[in-house]
Amino acid sequence: QARLVESGGGLVQAGDSLRLSCGASGRTLMTYSRAWFRQVPGKEREFVAFINQNGYVTFYGNAVKGRFTISRDNAKNTVYLQMNSLKAEDTAVYYCACKVGVGSYREGREYDFWGQGTQVTVSS
Repeated sequence: QARLVESGGGLVQAGDSLRLSCGASGRTLMTYSRAWFRQVPGKEREFVAFINQNGYVTFYGNAVKGRFTISRDNAKNTVYLQMNSLKAEDTAVYYCACKVGVGSYREGREYDFWGQGTQVTVSS
């Protein structure tokens, strides 16, 4: 059974940085694309960033473009999300997801495996 496990969340102040990690266990997921989404209670899940299998292709949501960077280390089967210049509106639970198929990278329903989420709280 494949599992994704996020880590690195926490409480920071506006302007600070955090790096989230998404490790994988069980079935080898390192050959598949991954993405980060986030969700605030009562709101829809929001696409944050995507990275393809080899790391050469990345996409970002408009709200984080220029501040967040997604990367991966396939030798460690891990994907990272470097978050800089954090804002209060970045506060959310961040989820890592893995996509096996070729559907839209922005749509959460296209992803096959999900982590349990990690809380990021940014105080203003």
